[in-house]
Amino acid sequence: MKKYIIKHCSIFLFISILFSANINAGNYYDIMSSTLVANVDVANKLGMTVKGVVVDDSNKPVAGVVVNDGENFTATDASGIYYLPSNLARCKYVRISIPADYEIEKNVVSSFYSKLSNKEDVNRRDFKLKKRKSNSNEFVFLAISDPQVKSKAHLARLDSETIADLKQTIRENRTKNIYAITLGDNVFDEMELFEPYRAMLSSLSVPVFSVIGNHDFDLRYNDLHNTKDSSGNYAEEIYESYFGPADYSFNIGNIHVVAMKNIDYFAGKKYTERFTPEQFEWLKKDLSYVKPGTTVFLNVHAPTSNKSSEGSGNSKNTPELLDILKGYKVHIFSGHTHFYENEEPVAGIYDHNIGAACGAWWAGSVNRCGAPNGYLVVNVKGDDVKWHYKSTGKDNSYQFRIYKPGEFATQADYLVANIWDWDSSYQVKWYEDGKLRGTMEQFDDEDQDFITMKKGKATGYHTLHLFRVKPNKDAKKITVEVKNRFGETFSESVKL
Repeated sequence: MKKYIIKHCSIFLFISILFSANINAGNYYDIMSSTLVANVDVANKLGMTVKGVVVDDSNKPVAGVVVNDGENFTATDASGIYYLPSNLARCKYVRISIPADYEIEKNVVSSFYSKLSNKEDVNRRDFKLKKRKSNSNEFVFLAISDPQVKSKAHLARLDSETIADLKQTIRENRTKNIYAITLGDNVFDEMELFEPYRAMLSSLSVPVFSVIGNHDFDLRYNDLHNTKDSSGNYAEEIYESYFGPADYSFNIGNIHVVAMKNIDYFAGKKYTERFTPEQFEWLKKDLSYVKPGTTVFLNVHAPTSNKSSEGSGNSKNTPELLDILKGYKVHIFSGHTHFYENEEPVAGIYDHNIGAACGAWWAGSVNRCGAPNGYLVVNVKGDDVKWHYKSTGKDNSYQFRIYKPGEFATQADYLVANIWDWDSSYQVKWYEDGKLRGTMEQFDDEDQDFITMKKGKATGYHTLHLFRVKPNKDAKKITVEVKNRFGETFSESVKL
């Protein structure tokens, strides 16, 4: 790949001084090299263009590791050896699905993939795994949507707000295994920001994975799927050089984790939210190695099942996706919309469309729906999955916001609560001067905090996680009590 020309050198100088990052982009390619990891002879096979061996840190073969090139799948044999009949003109990477019994490096994870070359008749690509000392059934999974940095000012805010908050969450959970994934729109069309951004993610000192979003493509080109001459440049090429292939999977404890591109991209920022038919085939093959009934975390950029805004931003071929996922217990984690919405499209599948780390494109401290800038903290123990939204700079108990009567312009007579992580299992009660008055009324409207942040300019997006009550005129104190699906209760009182 031709070296991408850096157009804004001042940004790199700023980041190198501010964050003292010591990461060399060349090292990414070294990690993906064809260095042999074991003195194992792997004979050529007719029709096989990619081969290799997977060993552990004692150079013993690891059998049963799933390997794929984006099209073809196989598993290593008893000697740890694999072969793939890869089309080297189209298949750019070989990757393994890291088994749950093996560790994942505490960095932006790159050990699971290796770049392929169409200049080699047969590509030898080996992988080395490190055996875990203990099981990984209990862990914390951090899902971060849309950091979307476009300038050095955005990078500075990301570091001082989001990264600082993530580090605090990591410290609070330091006795557990912790993993993080970004859900796309890592940058905002500025390819030269990938390097300082990647350095920030590395500073978390936990395994960090990534998903590609519509603003992570090089807008000069079509994506590979839509590129006829695959020997030239394609839109996800630069992103891949920092974060690896767009479709991959790995395993932690009982959970099978999948990351996929669901942006069909054309040059000039034209795109459609959808999976390609080839990707659906890839997902079917990946899941064929996963026992039915397993809990699957599917990480994508665009959501699948939102109801607000008439589903705008949803992946256009969601029904086909849900059909493939039948038989598994699935949590879908997504971003893209810059609002927060939870939906359960069918039994056993839960779509978390998470509020953006950058909120409404770093305009302030809230998303379009009024949810604060933040990220999702998912606690896993075996097959038990619990979660809560972590608002940047706020305590874990900050799970909703109250507007007193007169503070929400379109609801002047009402007390309004914005409960961003709401789903249909929630109970929302209210008390007037200590006496239970019942449940709050759900309604849809544009959030007042967002309108205020936009200097009074409404944009028309109506969120579904608003609740209201009309207090008596002589009421002195209102308490709102919110109980989530896990039986956790959060309450807040305001004086009128």
